[in-house]
Amino acid sequence: MSASNPAKSIDVRGLYCPEPVFRTKMEIERLSIGEVLKIVADDPESEEDISRWVKRNGHELLAINKSQKDLEFVIKKAK
Repeated sequence: MSASNPAKSIDVRGLYCPEPVFRTKMEIERLSIGEVLKIVADDPESEEDISRWVKRNGHELLAINKSQKDLEFVIKKAK
């Protein structure tokens, strides 16, 4: 799986802290090590919250892409 071909994508737009992080955690737990998850969020706090969660839990943040209102995170499960 690559950043351009994630194993799973979730859309958490319209949800606010802590829900985007909680949904990210649930989906990462369902993936196998090495698989990639894409998350689309629109809560401005998500950039810091999800980035911090990824680092704290030992996964790899492959990309954060920002468009007008949306943030797209690409995370690789590391453990």
